[in-house]
Amino acid sequence: MAGTDISSLQGKRKKSSRKPQGKKKADPLPTVFTCLFCNHEKSVTVNMQKKLGYGELECKVCGQKFQCGINYLSAPVDVYSEWIDAADAVAKEDNAGKLSGSSTAPRSGSKQTAAGRYDDDEDDRRYEGEGIVGDDEED
Repeated sequence: MAGTDISSLQGKRKKSSRKPQGKKKADPLPTVFTCLFCNHEKSVTVNMQKKLGYGELECKVCGQKFQCGINYLSAPVDVYSEWIDAADAVAKEDNAGKLSGSSTAPRSGSKQTAAGRYDDDEDDRRYEGEGIVGDDEED
């Protein structure tokens, strides 16, 4: 074997017997969901107004409604997840209010937030530009 050609001992690559597969089609994202409040399946429908920049959902059973801002990349599932996040935030606020005795004053010895430091200047910091109506004012 010392005098034999090395290239004749090496194996050749075999051709693949498989044909290349096409791209896998992704399952479409859902547009109908389960209601957080009444727990009915497929009762919440999402309506996307991309040109106007908002998405809204409504439960057909209990009438619960939610609306949030969207962009051109948003899908109905994004509006539904925003709703879940908003409902969780409200639930946490309610639980925190019940646990602390519904007190909004900062506790003694706790760090005060930046927003809490400037509560007395709240009216001075509001933007009152042309065409802007305050929350407590009406046309």
